[in-house]
Amino acid sequence: MGSMMRWGLVSGDGLPVSGLLTVFRNVVDHAVDDGVLHTPVAADLGYSWRADKADYFPRGMAGSRYPHWLTVTDAVPVDQERTSLMAELTEIRLAVARAATLSEVETRRLRERIDRLARPYEEHFTRWLSDHDIDWVIAVNLTLSDAVPVNLALRRAAARYWRDGRPGGVLYWDHDLFGSCAIPEGDARFYPPAPNSLTPVPGGLPSDRWAVVTEGLAEEAAGYPTASRPRVTPNVLPVLPESPELDARHREFLVDNGLTDRQPVVLVPVRLFRVKGVEIAVSVFAEMLRTARDAGDPDPALLVFGSVEEDPPYAAEVLDHVRALDVTGSVRFLDGVPLTSHREDDRWRLDEIDLLRICRATGGAVLFTPNLPDVETVGLGPALAALADVPCAVTDYDAFESVYQGRVTCVVADPAEPRGAAAALSRWMAGARAGDRDAVEALRRNHEAVRALFPSAPWRELVREMADSLRPSPVGAGAHRSGPGSHR
Repeated sequence: MGSMMRWGLVSGDGLPVSGLLTVFRNVVDHAVDDGVLHTPVAADLGYSWRADKADYFPRGMAGSRYPHWLTVTDAVPVDQERTSLMAELTEIRLAVARAATLSEVETRRLRERIDRLARPYEEHFTRWLSDHDIDWVIAVNLTLSDAVPVNLALRRAAARYWRDGRPGGVLYWDHDLFGSCAIPEGDARFYPPAPNSLTPVPGGLPSDRWAVVTEGLAEEAAGYPTASRPRVTPNVLPVLPESPELDARHREFLVDNGLTDRQPVVLVPVRLFRVKGVEIAVSVFAEMLRTARDAGDPDPALLVFGSVEEDPPYAAEVLDHVRALDVTGSVRFLDGVPLTSHREDDRWRLDEIDLLRICRATGGAVLFTPNLPDVETVGLGPALAALADVPCAVTDYDAFESVYQGRVTCVVADPAEPRGAAAALSRWMAGARAGDRDAVEALRRNHEAVRALFPSAPWRELVREMADSLRPSPVGAGAHRSGPGSHR
């Protein structure tokens, strides 16, 4: 058995409702079960540097709730007025994305701006590491250039904290990289297509480790300017109870949302962010609703995980689309699915596991419909559907074939003609509820495939290695634990 670890989490994804944090929760669950992780995990979720998340900047939403195993800082290291700081961070991010077009003078001035912001963040991370006596930082999607000053600052703080052979370090855990995350911003890219001289990459310190979630990302990383090579650790899926029965909280949730357990619940397990294609899911669902009514079946209900506050202009477009298709009464936006189910204002807010249980018990389905082919590196919607033994419809996105390897069957939705996908998905759902052999067998094959495609063993092995690295070294080897807050 390895040593008990203390983890810190630095999330470049910028939201408490991110799917990446849900995957991290699954990793934490395994590490706690394996007896190698102390909780709570200290976290900096990036509120104070993700200026593109205006409603969360710089301290997160008022009244945000976090699970007992996570303690989140609300520090804002830079003494600068909010609007000015947002503008500064945004200007730096835009300039980094077009670094290839900058002159030497412009590049030098940009480096100076980056360094000015990096200094207070370095002091913040140095204190944070020491105060929480952190052994390993899990840096999620920090290789991307959302905030180069913060990335640089964490590396400088890590160099100070893990100097002189102190065990532990930073595990950079990337779900997206530059080339594979082609999010547009107007006529330009949100990120540069590849690392440049301004974007730090993992491997700069002896204490660095690096993990990516797919072989495709590992292949991309092989061309990065670093000697470090990441190991592939597939995303860890949640564990659903075998019992198909609903608990009291599930039934209360349905009542609170004006639903019954006879209505098939269709999930859209994504944030309300433009490239996620929620408008396509709404179009498919509208046709599913029409099909159900024509057949005299109970109305299905659509539950969208995302928060309308993340990207208000896009949310307004989706809401207009919902109204235009006359499905307002059948669509619920869940305002960001929490990491752990809890009561809030006397109503249940359910986590991903509980929502999947409701979907399974009501004979529902999952819609996963990105509106651009090259912004998803995995796309967990099909995996979650398979885990819950329900059908799934997807748009034709690039990573589906490479990740699922032709082993997972999904209905393919054409955004220009959603009726066909709606009809096929509705037939599959009805067949599964009726116990039709072909429909049930397809779900069984999907379930077995995702269990094989998303094993927990690679992460558990990595976690054991991280814990083992903290074991006391022989006398004279130089590895030691030092600094304020030492607990061993």
